[in-house]
Amino acid sequence: MKVYMDYASGSNVDPRVIKEMLPFFNEHVGNPSSFHSEGFKALKAINKAREQIAALINSEPSEIIFTSSATEASNLAIIGGAIRYKNKGNRIVTTAIEHISTINICKELTKQNFEMFQCPVDSSGIIMLDKFEELVNEKTVITSVMVANGEIGTIQPVKEASEIAHKKGSYIHSDATAALGKMEIDVKDLNIDFLTLSSNDIYGPKGVGALYIKKGLRVRPIIIGGGQEQGLRSGTENTPGIVGFGAAAEIIKKDMFKETTRLEKIRDELIERITSTIPESYLSGHPLKRLSNNANIRFNYIEGEALILSLDQEGIQLGTGSACAAKTLEPSHCLLALGLKHEEAHGSLVFTLGKGNNNEQVDYIMAKLPAIVKKLRAMSPITPEELK
Repeated sequence: MKVYMDYASGSNVDPRVIKEMLPFFNEHVGNPSSFHSEGFKALKAINKAREQIAALINSEPSEIIFTSSATEASNLAIIGGAIRYKNKGNRIVTTAIEHISTINICKELTKQNFEMFQCPVDSSGIIMLDKFEELVNEKTVITSVMVANGEIGTIQPVKEASEIAHKKGSYIHSDATAALGKMEIDVKDLNIDFLTLSSNDIYGPKGVGALYIKKGLRVRPIIIGGGQEQGLRSGTENTPGIVGFGAAAEIIKKDMFKETTRLEKIRDELIERITSTIPESYLSGHPLKRLSNNANIRFNYIEGEALILSLDQEGIQLGTGSACAAKTLEPSHCLLALGLKHEEAHGSLVFTLGKGNNNEQVDYIMAKLPAIVKKLRAMSPITPEELK
């Protein structure tokens, strides 16, 4: 049996999405900036996608700017926003568990005389709002607090963070890459200024992202050229990709409640069976305030990469927050932020579920995982004798 539970890293494109995209590869090939009928068809399709994505997050279509990825969208929001409004101050506040791309964007700004501060989280991965309020002051130009963490699954109090940021005169950006399609996101209710979105995380094509920018706000462009996307993101639009993103947004809006309910049941069974069957296995992240498709489970006395490779040989593909995923000798910065020791953080598996998963696959995992854990622990010199 093949079991793929690494949907946070990459997912398939919904066949209904591919069907919508195909005509824009070889039939409607006009440039959306061209002043003729084929160009108008492309422009109309892009504007439809803008409406579909706006409907998913309760924004206005004009507030959606298309990019090549979620990472580019975050760059445009954080760098573009910080530089555009630098007269407000030079302080940037984010969290200790943001995606590494967000952290690196903020670090890059420190080369331009900005100061970066990271808000700590509690042991379940929720940001400490009292600490956040201390860090955000009148010199803070922009803050960044993700909607939910894709590694540990914890959902963040973005609305409360937004109130704090705005009270201090700061703008707030939120990364919704992991959360989009797994929970309701309403930018008006959250009252955020910028929101990063990703196509591939909702069964759309790779290589397409978007940034929500609240009406009335501007950012400094980071890609200069012909002035596409309201002058904020130059470059000929990826019409097939954008059409696919829009179709995926419309589909997932219709399917979200049914699918998240289904995935929650699989997720909960996976967590319960693993942690009750395998000694010294623990759930990381909040037990309740977590994404419907996420289960991060750590195993003491084992390296995560050894687990990944052993499971892959059995046809099971998962993610891990340890060294092989981060391409560094350091364990996951998210797990360390929870207060885990380095040796504890190294033995982590990240299960992110999707449309292709079912309860039969949980049975298969439970038929393979306990023996693999036992074998790897038997090889480790730090494993207690009673676990070997």
